[in-house]
Amino acid sequence: MKKVGNHNSFSKILFFCLALMLSFTTISFAQDAAKGKELFNSNCAACHKLDGNSTGPALRGVVERHDVAWLHKWIKSSSSLIKSGDAAAVKLFNDWNKVVMNDFPALSDEDIDSILAYTSEVKAEPVAAPNQGGGAAGNANNDGVSNMVVLGALVIVLMLLVTMLFFVKKILDKVVEANGLTPEVRKTVPLCAAFVKNKFLVIVSVLVFVLIGSYFAYGWMMQVGVDKGYEPIQPIHFSHKIHAGDNGIDCKYCHSSARSSKTSGIPSLNVCMNCHKNISEFTGQEGVDYGKYTPEFYTGEIQKLYDAVGWDPSTQKYTGKEKPVKWVRIHNLPDFAYYNHSQHVNVAGLECQTCHGPVEEMEIMRQHSPLTMGWCIDCHRKTDVKLESNEYYAKIHKELSEKYGVEKLTVAQMGGLECGKCHY
Repeated sequence: MKKVGNHNSFSKILFFCLALMLSFTTISFAQDAAKGKELFNSNCAACHKLDGNSTGPALRGVVERHDVAWLHKWIKSSSSLIKSGDAAAVKLFNDWNKVVMNDFPALSDEDIDSILAYTSEVKAEPVAAPNQGGGAAGNANNDGVSNMVVLGALVIVLMLLVTMLFFVKKILDKVVEANGLTPEVRKTVPLCAAFVKNKFLVIVSVLVFVLIGSYFAYGWMMQVGVDKGYEPIQPIHFSHKIHAGDNGIDCKYCHSSARSSKTSGIPSLNVCMNCHKNISEFTGQEGVDYGKYTPEFYTGEIQKLYDAVGWDPSTQKYTGKEKPVKWVRIHNLPDFAYYNHSQHVNVAGLECQTCHGPVEEMEIMRQHSPLTMGWCIDCHRKTDVKLESNEYYAKIHKELSEKYGVEKLTVAQMGGLECGKCHY
């Protein structure tokens, strides 16, 4: 009989090849999606989000709404596609307020396929945090039961001691009565009267009370008007830690008037909308612990911003209904003290952290320094005047450095302690 090949062996080889191809396809798709995420963030994220409308529509599942070949043409040159009269392109252009999308001719077909692979990923359902409430409640209940048991035992012991003392007193009274004993009555002097008769104790006590009272009175008076550590709750939660710390936004981007004005100013909400027009939800960074503040909390605060400026993120339009935000001022010098931000920031070149502390680490902004007269004077005595690229002080610095015989002058040596500099 003629021997025929082993069909089982052939099927195994075929199955193995198919499995190998599938695995390579899966790995390739994953790599494409990962690459697509990077391309999306660098090219598309300014105007688009995966799951919400922004300047442009949400892009998750866009391959289900448009043909892939059409998407390639649209991404590379949407303007050309609109000029050609393509019905889908014209409709999309009109539906989104005729906002012209940037052309991306530099993106290759592989790059676009990677972006589309990323937008085709299924949205991950939020993973619910383990319910620790039950466990916490259970621990609390257990602690409560154990505390109640201990308190109950102590009450029983105390009652036994009181009972025993009662019986002991009763027995002693019977012994005294049986033996005809009469307890000796001693004449006692009240403690207050004894204290008043001892003049030494009176003098020492008065001195101690005067010293202690003076110490606390001086400490209280020195705190009048000093708000170091003041940390009010603002109507909209603004995290300096996220903005200045995690995102590295320069302080003077928001407080731009610090460069050229006496005050640093309160940033207008339009400055916030420069970024938050397209950032309507907070996702956070992977591996970063935000403590008691959750992404949902931050997203809710962004919505408060939208309510204040009258912005509708679904239609990407202003409604015209604005609400004033009553910010709580934190740093507030008295009216008789003059301080110019521009002179310190622009001329002296001081960093904001010099006076305001590590704001990039503050979740809630607080007053870091006391801002007292002594604190300012101490800074003027220790800080050298910076002359690098600063012609403002060049001439006077040269004259005074020769006068004092030093190479560098402090602010105090240049007149920084004159009363008229800060009080006028």
